[in-house]
Amino acid sequence: MRIDRVYTRGGDRGESSLIGGERVLKSAPRLDAYGTVDELNATLGLLGEALATSAAREFLAPILDRVQSELFNLGAELATADVALRAKLPRIEQRHVDALERDIDAVNDDLPALATFVLPGGGWPSAYCHLARTVCRRCERIVVALAQTETIAELDIQYLNRLSDALFVWGRWCAWKDGRPEKLWDSRAT
Repeated sequence: MRIDRVYTRGGDRGESSLIGGERVLKSAPRLDAYGTVDELNATLGLLGEALATSAAREFLAPILDRVQSELFNLGAELATADVALRAKLPRIEQRHVDALERDIDAVNDDLPALATFVLPGGGWPSAYCHLARTVCRRCERIVVALAQTETIAELDIQYLNRLSDALFVWGRWCAWKDGRPEKLWDSRAT
C-alpha cells in the first residue's frame, strides 16, 4: 500500500467515504464508531511511549503492538457498511478475545485484591492505561449503539469489553511493576 496524498478535499463539505465508496455525513454513527476506535488506538500509542522507562515495557509493549493492529482491523471493519465487502477484510475473531483474557490472567495474579475503587494515576503508564480504558468504554458504547441499527459482529463488542478489562488490570499492574502506589478512592473525601 502506498499513500501519496494526505488530502483529497473530498470531506470539505462534511462527508466522508466508507470503504467501498459509499458517501456518508461525518456525523454518521458508523464514522463515530470507527473514529473512536482510531482515538483509542492513538491513546494506546501514548501508552506505548509512556512505557519507555517502565518495568512493564518488556511484557506490555508487544501486546500493545498486537492490539493496535487488531484495532486497526476493527476500525476498517466498522468503516465498511457493505456486508459482502466486510467479509473479505481482516476481522476480530474469538482468538483475539482469548488472547486478551490470557494477557489479563498473566498479570492479574501479581496484584493485591481490591478493597475499594482505583482512581487513575500510579505513574504515567498506569495513568495512560486508565485513559485508554475510558476511551475504550466510550468506544464500546458507541459500537453497541451502532449495533442497534446496523449489523455489527458480536465479537467486536466482546473484544472492546475485554480490552477495557485488560486496560484496567494493566493500569494496576504498571503501577505495581513500577513500584508506584495505586490511587485509591476515598469515600470520605470532601
